[in-house]
Amino acid sequence: MMDDLYHFIGGKRVKGASGRFGEVTNPATGDVCARVPLADGPDLNAAIASAKDAFPGWAATPPLRRARVMFRFKELIEANMDALCAAVTQEHGKVLDDARGSLIRGLEVVEFACGIPHLLKGEYAENVGTGVDSFSLRQPIGICAGITPFNFPVMVPMWMFPLAVAAGNCFILKPSEKVPSAPLMLAELASEAGLPDGVLNVVNGDSTTVNGILAAPEIGAISFVGSTNVAEHVYRTGTDAGKRVQALGGAKNHMVVMPDADIDLAVDGLMGAAYGSAGERCMAISVAVAVGDAGDRLVEKMASRVRDLKIGVGTDGDSEMGPLVTKEHRDRVEAYVDGGVAAGAELVVDGRGFRPKGSEAGFFTGASLFDRVTTDMDIYRDEIFGPVLCVVRADDFEGALKIVNDHQYGNGTAIFTQSGDAAHAFTQGVHAGMVGINVPIPVPMAFMSFGGWKRSLFGDHHIHGAEGVRFYTRLKTVTSRWPQSMTRGAEFIMPTAK
Repeated sequence: MMDDLYHFIGGKRVKGASGRFGEVTNPATGDVCARVPLADGPDLNAAIASAKDAFPGWAATPPLRRARVMFRFKELIEANMDALCAAVTQEHGKVLDDARGSLIRGLEVVEFACGIPHLLKGEYAENVGTGVDSFSLRQPIGICAGITPFNFPVMVPMWMFPLAVAAGNCFILKPSEKVPSAPLMLAELASEAGLPDGVLNVVNGDSTTVNGILAAPEIGAISFVGSTNVAEHVYRTGTDAGKRVQALGGAKNHMVVMPDADIDLAVDGLMGAAYGSAGERCMAISVAVAVGDAGDRLVEKMASRVRDLKIGVGTDGDSEMGPLVTKEHRDRVEAYVDGGVAAGAELVVDGRGFRPKGSEAGFFTGASLFDRVTTDMDIYRDEIFGPVLCVVRADDFEGALKIVNDHQYGNGTAIFTQSGDAAHAFTQGVHAGMVGINVPIPVPMAFMSFGGWKRSLFGDHHIHGAEGVRFYTRLKTVTSRWPQSMTRGAEFIMPTAK
C-alpha cells in the first residue's frame, strides 16, 4: 500500500488542492514507496497566508523565547535521529552513517541558532553629536522561502530555516519532491518544540511551485541550493522581483596533490570525498590534480581502493556507497563515463553496469576512476554529480593552481602537501569559497559560513553562520535626540556633528 504524503501548512497536515502528485522512489530497490502532492497556486497561497498571519506575533516574540524553541527543537531532533536518518536513506539511498553525519551537520546550525539573542545584537554610539546618540538593530524581513536539493534532505533545509525563524521570520520550505519525508518530519518536530502555527510551512512541489515562490510579492527573501542553471534562474528572477536571493549552484571541486603529500592520506581523503554519498555532494571532490611524480603513485593506490569499494543497500552496515537517487540520474552518470572513454581519457576503473546481487532493480552504478583527463573534456568541465573521479596531471604547483582557477566553478577545493609555503600560496591564490589544507571536504562549521565563488554562488551572502543572520535580517540605524538638548529653529544644511 503506497503512502500519500502531504504539505505542512499552518501547523497542520494538508493534502493539497492541485490533484497533482509525484512518485517517491526507494533507489535501492526501484520501488515506489509514496506519492507526494505537487503544489499549485492555492497550496502556496495558503502557506503564504498562514505565514503572513503568524509573522507579527512571532517577530514581536523576544529573541530569548525564540531561542528556547530552538533548544527544544534540538532535543527533539536528537530523540528522533534514527527515524530521520532512515527516511533519508530510504528516499535518497545514501548509507545510514552518512545520513547521520549530514543530520548532525544540520543540527549544528540549530545549535548555532540557539544563540540568536547574541547574534541579533546591534551597535550603540553615544554622543555622535551634542546630545545625539545613534544605534543599530537587526529586524526580520518577513516571509522567507527555501528551495532545497535532493542530496541532503535534512542538512540543507536546516542550513536555512532555523536561523530564519530564530531571527523572527516566517518560512516556507520547498524541499526536493524526490525526498520529501524527512523535511516534513522536521517541520512537525519544530511545531512540537513550540514553533507557532504558520511560522514554518512545507510546500512540496516541482518547477511550478518554484516559479510561484519567485513570483509571490509577499516573499521577501529566497535561499536556494541546486544546479547552476536553476540557481541562476532563481537569482535573476527573484532579484528582478525585488527579493533578496542567495542561490548556491554547481561545483567541480579540485584536490591538488603535491609531490611531497602523504599519498596514503591523500588516497584516504579522495575515497571518501569522491565516492561518499555516491558523489552526490556539492562538496564532493571530482577532480584530483596530481602534480609531478605524485600522479603515478596516486593512481596506482587509488585503483586498488576503488575496485574494493563496498557498494550496496544503504541500510547494510557493510556498505560504503549506496545507489544514485533515480534511474535517470544513474543513466546520465554512466553516459558521462561513455563520453570520457570516447574523448580519450584513460578509464582505470570502470563502474558501469555494476548491480549488487539481490538489488538488481536498484539505481546502482560502480565507482569509476579516470586518469590523464584533459581540461577540454566534458567529464572535466561538467558537474557529473556521481561516483566518477578524474585525475588531471600538472607539471608544477603554478600549473595546478591555474587549472583550478580557470574552471567556471569555485565552490570548494583542497591541497594535500607537507609544505607550509605551498599551503599558504594555495590559500591566498585559489579562486574558491572554501579551502581545505589536507582536509578533503572543507565544509565550514555552522558558526562559519558556507558558499562558493564564480558560478557556484549567485548573490552576496553565503549560507549559515553570521552571513545567514545578515541574510535573514535587515539593518536599521536610529539617530535620537531628546527635546532638552535640541537647538530651536529650522536648519537648512546637512546635519553634521557639533
